[in-house]
Amino acid sequence: MPLHAGLISGILGGILVGALSGSAISVSGPAAGLSAVILVSIRDCGSFEAFLCAVAISGVLQVALGIARGGVLASFIPGNVIRGLLASIGILLVLKQLPHLVGRDTDYEGDLSFVQPDGQTTFTEIAVAVDVYLPGPALTGLVALAIMFAWPLWKSMAARVPAPLVAVTAGIAISEFLSATNSPWAIKADHLVGLPVVGTEGVRMRDLLHTPDFSKLLDPKILQVGFSLALFASLESLLNLQAADKIDALRRSSPPNRELVAQGIGNIAAGLLGGLPMATTIIRSSVNAHAGARTRLATITHGALLLVCIATIPMLLNRIPLSVLAAVLIATGCRLASPAVFRNMAKEGKAQLLPFLVTIAAIVLTDMILGVAIGLATSIAFILASSLRRGFHFVREAHVGGVVNRVELASQTSFLNRAQLAIALARFKHGDQVVLDARMADYIDPDILSMLQEFATIEGPARGIRVSTMGFQQRYPMRDVVQFVDWTTREIQATLTPERVVQVLREGNERFMTGHRLSRDLARQLDATAEGQHPMAVVLSCIDSRSAAEILFDVGLGDIFNCRLAGNVASERVLGSMEFACKVAGAKLIVVLGHTRCGAVKASCDFVAKGIDAKTATGLTNLGSITDMIADAVRDESAHRHVEGPRDSSNKEFVDSVATANVRITMQWIEAHSPVLAAMLKNGEIGMVGAMYDIATGRVEFLPGASLSAARN
Repeated sequence: MPLHAGLISGILGGILVGALSGSAISVSGPAAGLSAVILVSIRDCGSFEAFLCAVAISGVLQVALGIARGGVLASFIPGNVIRGLLASIGILLVLKQLPHLVGRDTDYEGDLSFVQPDGQTTFTEIAVAVDVYLPGPALTGLVALAIMFAWPLWKSMAARVPAPLVAVTAGIAISEFLSATNSPWAIKADHLVGLPVVGTEGVRMRDLLHTPDFSKLLDPKILQVGFSLALFASLESLLNLQAADKIDALRRSSPPNRELVAQGIGNIAAGLLGGLPMATTIIRSSVNAHAGARTRLATITHGALLLVCIATIPMLLNRIPLSVLAAVLIATGCRLASPAVFRNMAKEGKAQLLPFLVTIAAIVLTDMILGVAIGLATSIAFILASSLRRGFHFVREAHVGGVVNRVELASQTSFLNRAQLAIALARFKHGDQVVLDARMADYIDPDILSMLQEFATIEGPARGIRVSTMGFQQRYPMRDVVQFVDWTTREIQATLTPERVVQVLREGNERFMTGHRLSRDLARQLDATAEGQHPMAVVLSCIDSRSAAEILFDVGLGDIFNCRLAGNVASERVLGSMEFACKVAGAKLIVVLGHTRCGAVKASCDFVAKGIDAKTATGLTNLGSITDMIADAVRDESAHRHVEGPRDSSNKEFVDSVATANVRITMQWIEAHSPVLAAMLKNGEIGMVGAMYDIATGRVEFLPGASLSAARN
């Protein structure tokens, strides 16, 4: 093909596609990833002019695909594959440009294939380049590379003059010096840029333009080539568009359908003017982004400058050493494949890291399209493997009535989950309670449904397993059958001891803290407890909105009785409620629950510190009935010996110490003022325990002992 065909596409990709595209930083032009397709296409078409006809046809098809909203295809490429594409391009830039950096220019600048036309590979080419390096190109290349890394450190200058421009200028200066001094290191013409110069060697402007052979327009072979070019160019553009968005400093999202239309119009123009097929290119886009581009104006300016420079100063451009351009690309590659990229992927886990690494290896060892396909297949394999394990979720729940094994079906439960589900169901033993929970399931495969139905109606009962079902949609032949109890019944209450109730409350608070609260059917509990309730505990807590006991202890409806007063202080009415709860309703435990940073305790601390009463300080007539009782805890210095600092609300440690002392004093007051509860405590019929709830962490710390006498110690 004519050498300048790529320049035509570069100009059109910058000016035309840059103006039409919705991407802020992507740059279009001849794409190295299309080289193999173009080679085969020209051979099939028979001539360059016939090939140009196929290029124009591919542009029309791309426009049609964009109008038909075909850009959605890009959404099916996983992010780890896109990031693998970026990193692999970075690695390829480094590997492929190292030979050019030291003067080994036997392969064209855009060659990204692993096996090269001369029989060398990416890796062997580097070894050969080390042996046959040329001092002149190597010197200019290494100086340019040092500038590319060092110049950005001088931030004030880097903001005004981009590093690539400095590197290229320095490279030209060194090359010209070597040439002017007749140095043996002087760089020869075949290691410099070689653009066609109009007016020399019979080169005319019109010779740079070629028109398509429209007589081949309806040739089936040409149509087939046009379709292939449209497919590969569109896929590469969409992939590179997503990759470019990843390196956009402002993280904008480019419209893929608009990009397809823009690329199609660009390829129509390329076909009509004699250019190469074009696509969004990640290499040029990366250089553009790292140079600080923020809008499409950078891309358009690039295309315009390319046109102006070729038309006016081609002789100057032809003085640029290729090793300098290699240095610019190597610096870009190092940014794309920096160690930080690999560290970040490793943090996301094996399922993200392995497809990322496979994509990199596949692209480096094959080509971009095939490499992305291999990476996509690897990512799909991980998704399928995940589906094998995640079609259901197994939860072992410790309810007050016993252990319940809950099998929660995922949103999509397919035949892929059949083997794992069969193994899980086979592990249950005689006496186990199993719940088949389909409340989150939108789709259940018929094979899975048949297995569950057989387990619930035949296999489970035959093995002595109590199977409950819930949440199956109307279209499935399974209805809710609940055989387990997840609230305190009369029978369960009779088996409980104060120590066991404390254990249940501890376990519930741990679930609350970790976010693994039990799954409860509150509507069923409401119906079941309508005729009566059998609480396991009565809790005296503060009215603070952050200390609702049912939530803190993760219990069901009717499992506890609640008495809530500011400062969790006791009164005769509270005692009446507690006596009823324990003597009549059968509660086994009294819990006096205080909490950190309590407002009532803070107020009491300040009233005592200032020597005033609540009514005088606030005008609230009845507040003193609470703060006066807490004042005893404020004055109990024996309880605060370990606390330093002021004795008022400004001292958080003192406030929490008073709240803890208030819990102990309240427990003593309850026993002293209720002969009924005192007798039950003495006989071991009930227990009483104090606890403190930390509103910052959610943890409930039980004070030592499960009875009043132990708490005093």
